[in-house]
Amino acid sequence: MYTSAKPYFYGTGRRKSSVARVRVIPGTGSVTINGRTIDEYFGLETLKLIVNQPFGVTETVGKFDVIANVRGGGFSGQAGAIRHGISRALLQADENYRQALKKAGFLTRDSRMKERKKYGLKAARRAPQFSKR
Repeated sequence: MYTSAKPYFYGTGRRKSSVARVRVIPGTGSVTINGRTIDEYFGLETLKLIVNQPFGVTETVGKFDVIANVRGGGFSGQAGAIRHGISRALLQADENYRQALKKAGFLTRDSRMKERKKYGLKAARRAPQFSKR
């Protein structure tokens, strides 16, 4: 595990109900999520691609190691939260990445959340079945 003596860049990412605390450290490109490698943690290849997108946009593939702690939500939301956190951390590393990350939309917090259930309904908008008699 990394000690606090090594310099790192920090970013918090959020998506749906997931929160990711991400540390980006100059290194070889390894990604650790909740103490496990990215291959162990995410089964789907698309989720791994989502996590690594900020490095592709900023052309820094293999230059940084990522240590992420993520909680809440499902795998898709967690991948989006990690991507948001990595993007914010890369900004701390070099402010020149802002234009590329902003254009790709990785710095914007995705505000879409689950709509709350309302009383009198079975779900957020699903009404009970109507019967004339």
